[in-house]
Amino acid sequence: MQVNDVGESLDAKALGDCLVRHNGFVVTAESCTGGLIGGALTSVAGSSKWFDRGWITYTNKAKHEQLGVSEETLKDFGAVSEPVARQMAAGALAMAPQATLALAVTGIAGPGGGSPDKPVGLVWFGFARRAEDDVIVSSIHRVFVGNRQAVREATVTFALQHALKWINQDD
Repeated sequence: MQVNDVGESLDAKALGDCLVRHNGFVVTAESCTGGLIGGALTSVAGSSKWFDRGWITYTNKAKHEQLGVSEETLKDFGAVSEPVARQMAAGALAMAPQATLALAVTGIAGPGGGSPDKPVGLVWFGFARRAEDDVIVSSIHRVFVGNRQAVREATVTFALQHALKWINQDD
């Protein structure tokens, strides 16, 4: 993650600037990053103008209780899956009425926990945004290489960059 001379994440600053231009607020729902996305966002001075809140939902129970992720979805697809990432993002947006954008991540940072179908480094990203009277949800996955720290850092960078690109589609 690139930072400026005062320790602010450049990607988070760019996302914050975009949110300010659109009078928006962002929320986060994090599993494998354990709050690193929220930390990157709040590293930016003045982030209280566009960062609302975040959830660290590391367990399935937390994902269900705090974000409304369906127990059936967790059972059928597992925590590291597209449906869970999408439900995490939609749930975070629903729990924060002033938010206009939600970023969610769920993945396998390693070093263990992977399988042939879900290797170490697999991360699912969920994005949800309010658009007039509707909520638009998007998802994408990546497989990052490296140790646990590298996977988590790459996840933060990708989440911020992709969120910025996604919300700028309409500009």
